[in-house]
Amino acid sequence: MPLKHIDVVVSVVRQVTGRIREFQFTAIDGKPVPASGAGAHIEVRTGNDETGLIVRQYSLIGGTVNKDDPRHTYRIAVQREDRAGGSAYIHANFVVGTRLQVSAPINNFPLDRRDEHSLLLAGGIGITPIFSMARSLARRKRHFNVVYAGRAPELMAFHDEMAELAGPNVRFHYSGRADDGKLDLAALLAAQPLGTTAYVCGPSPLVAATHAASREAGWLPENVRSELFGASPTGDEVGFEVELARSGRVISVGKDVSILDALTAAQVDVLWDCRRGECGLCPQNVISADGPIDHRDRYLSEEERESGSTLCICVSRIRGSRLVLDA
Repeated sequence: MPLKHIDVVVSVVRQVTGRIREFQFTAIDGKPVPASGAGAHIEVRTGNDETGLIVRQYSLIGGTVNKDDPRHTYRIAVQREDRAGGSAYIHANFVVGTRLQVSAPINNFPLDRRDEHSLLLAGGIGITPIFSMARSLARRKRHFNVVYAGRAPELMAFHDEMAELAGPNVRFHYSGRADDGKLDLAALLAAQPLGTTAYVCGPSPLVAATHAASREAGWLPENVRSELFGASPTGDEVGFEVELARSGRVISVGKDVSILDALTAAQVDVLWDCRRGECGLCPQNVISADGPIDHRDRYLSEEERESGSTLCICVSRIRGSRLVLDA
């Protein structure tokens, strides 16, 4: 599934917290960019000759509390990680005037406009899609609540904006304060009206705990929806080569790019959908690997992982220098 990519320029850079910056991208040709819905994200493609291709996915914020972004602009927020990687590169190199490519919006985390009541649960930088959802719900005067968890107000992106947007419908949970303790997800879910749909985005432990609490409370699986962009970089990724046995082609995979992105950049036609290791469209058969496979998907069984005969190319890697695929 090829993505349409758009040439954009960084038009605004704003420091939101000590580690988070907001970036606005404007189409170079000045034409409207493809529209997006609440929960959508874009793929950011950047890098240079030294780093190679860097591809990252970031949720679209959609605008401010009271105003949509212009039709030729996308807005994202990027949290700089301590380790070197895509976010560090973006913080160090993206200034007003920087040119890059972004994809048209992708929405694997859509807000269902038919929900009678929505619970929006954000942890840390997971606020970005949740903020766009809150904007949509508030504008349409729908029933919703927001729970936004972080260590302290000054470390939480869009903290004050969410307070203004959601008013009495938002609750902040500060994990850095001893008196706040651990977020009681069981009590939170029990307090929701019958038929509530919950949307959660944040660290994987928060997402997993929310799903677990909902199962224990007897919620239907479809009433808890979550967003993860696949496994986060661990900081010790290395580049390697992928050999395609059928064609004999050898493709370089940089440390900041997935196998899928490297193959599509080389115009190799492969199937994919979610880019999160969930859908099962992208697994490829492995002929050989000179290092262990680092499985980061949520699709393969433990038996399939242990066999080393397949991997999901959208998120998984090898800890070696050469991977041979039956492709």
